[in-house]
Amino acid sequence: MTEKLLPQSFDFDGPFPRLSRRLRLGIVGGGRISATQAMAARMTDLWEISAGALSSDPEKAKARGADLFLDPERCYGSFEEMADSEAARSDGVDAVMITTPNNMHHPAALAFLEVGIDILCDKPLTNEIAEAEDLAARSAEAGVVFGVSYVMSCYPMIRQAREIVAAGTLGDINQIHVEFMQDWMIPDGVEAAPHVKWRVDPKISGPTSCTGDIGTHAAHLASFVSGLPLTHVRAEMHVCGAPKPLEDTVFMMTRYGDGVPGTLMATRLASGNRGGLRLRIFGSKGGLEWDMEDAERLRLNVFGDPDRVLSRGHGHGVSAATERFVRTGRGFPEGLIEAWANLYTEFAMAVAARRDGVAIPPDWIGLPQVGDGEGGVRFIHAAVASHNEGSIWVDV
Repeated sequence: MTEKLLPQSFDFDGPFPRLSRRLRLGIVGGGRISATQAMAARMTDLWEISAGALSSDPEKAKARGADLFLDPERCYGSFEEMADSEAARSDGVDAVMITTPNNMHHPAALAFLEVGIDILCDKPLTNEIAEAEDLAARSAEAGVVFGVSYVMSCYPMIRQAREIVAAGTLGDINQIHVEFMQDWMIPDGVEAAPHVKWRVDPKISGPTSCTGDIGTHAAHLASFVSGLPLTHVRAEMHVCGAPKPLEDTVFMMTRYGDGVPGTLMATRLASGNRGGLRLRIFGSKGGLEWDMEDAERLRLNVFGDPDRVLSRGHGHGVSAATERFVRTGRGFPEGLIEAWANLYTEFAMAVAARRDGVAIPPDWIGLPQVGDGEGGVRFIHAAVASHNEGSIWVDV
């Protein structure tokens, strides 16, 4: 009998279903973000960490694998070896997370695409547009699930905000403002730290640093909630702190579908801002505002009515679809790890559906996919082109 992961029947409008077993997840990349994602994947109770290519040094790979309680035989010295070996096992990984530096995303993803293993890749998807297009085409041809970790879209109140906009509560959107303000790059010399150094190295990070790392989160979030594609940017990139090869700050004028104007700002030198991702969308009937440093609340205003504050939790005005992502009651805080867990929950549902041959409704999951990643790479290159040409308008 062929293994089935999803129940024979379940309600797509209800909570996400329980699978028949935990899915097996592999890790490519041994940095801090891989540990964060592994923690979140385990939180879902839908995944177990089964294998890893955690370092190009075989001894380091095994040592890091021991920290994750991995079988030493499944701690690989390269992602190529891992892809081939896991594909040949009857208990091989169902999917893999790719958490390497940016320049390795394309070759690592190719290795697993070629053996038909589903992928969740960090952003930016690649450093070059041609590489992003290649991954999008190959994943479509292979028929695999290819998610991209725009995790900010997985906060419950962001899902609620998206529903509010789609329902027309704000009327016709007339402007969109998004910013991502951090302060961790203020100290002199921080760019020399091992976990930072590659982020300002064009050979590894690509043509941008701040724009590609956190600016892409802001751009994706604005389109995700508004439902409008980002069409044009006019960008200025700056090094506001200690000298470094790539920008630490970017300011943009933006345009979205239907000519909707907006702004996008991102920096790592905004003292006092740690997770300062803020989204504001205004329309002909009202507006909404969300701040990641107060992520459990969503401000909603319908012009002429009293302002409302919706809060994460069961009830209190949030939709059934939003409640799928709620783990604790109102008053018991949830945050970034839970948002990562929501991402891995949707990834698990997508992987299970593909393996079972189940067609899922288009609005059942909001998992950011390879097309979103390709769009992020186009956004980066449009911003670079705009800046290099004297901050002219550039078509994304």
